[in-house]
Amino acid sequence: MLLTARQLTKSYPTPADPLVILRGIDLDLDRGQALAIMGPSGAGKSTLLHLLGTLDRPTAGTLRFEDRDPFTLPEPELAAFRNRKIGFVFQDHCLLPQCTVLENVLLPTLVTGDGSRRLDRARQLLDRVGLSPRLSHRPAELSGGERQRVAVARALINAPLLILADEPTGNLDSVNAAAVGTLLLEICQAEGTALIVVTHSRELAERFPRREFMRDGQLMRDAA
Repeated sequence: MLLTARQLTKSYPTPADPLVILRGIDLDLDRGQALAIMGPSGAGKSTLLHLLGTLDRPTAGTLRFEDRDPFTLPEPELAAFRNRKIGFVFQDHCLLPQCTVLENVLLPTLVTGDGSRRLDRARQLLDRVGLSPRLSHRPAELSGGERQRVAVARALINAPLLILADEPTGNLDSVNAAAVGTLLLEICQAEGTALIVVTHSRELAERFPRREFMRDGQLMRDAA
């Protein structure tokens, strides 16, 4: 099993009672599996992604990645682990405006010093997402759908085992949303990469072989 979460809980102290965001999440995900998580705003979906991506630590419970607890690593090693093993796609794409498309895709390689070795892969990924003619363009010169495709290529540059996408089509029109959803599923299948997408879009979620629904900090099978 690639990823195993058991009784993951996240809460924040307040002057009164603790504010509980996640209430004992259990989740298993293997290599190559694709999961869509739906639920209303405030249900804890993004918080769960942050824990699974080791961007935040749980208040209680355990997370194992390839049968290893990543939170036992010192912070510099945890950051390196995250950079190698996990790719992120966010709703607002988070591209650096001063960098070209190619430079944005290569950003995760700066930590490892693999930029030159990964250059061919960056070009191949951008060709796969249909952006070969745009390598020297900057984000301001791209459409919303094109920016999100750059973000997908960047998430894959280090050949991660897991992609976490938080509302990746939330800012896109229906045509571009469908294209980005197709791209994520096709590339992750081709790369053998596990994929978790948090989305409000029923249309996107229904394209996934596995769906879960989150409500009040708890995860359950999507019955619809």
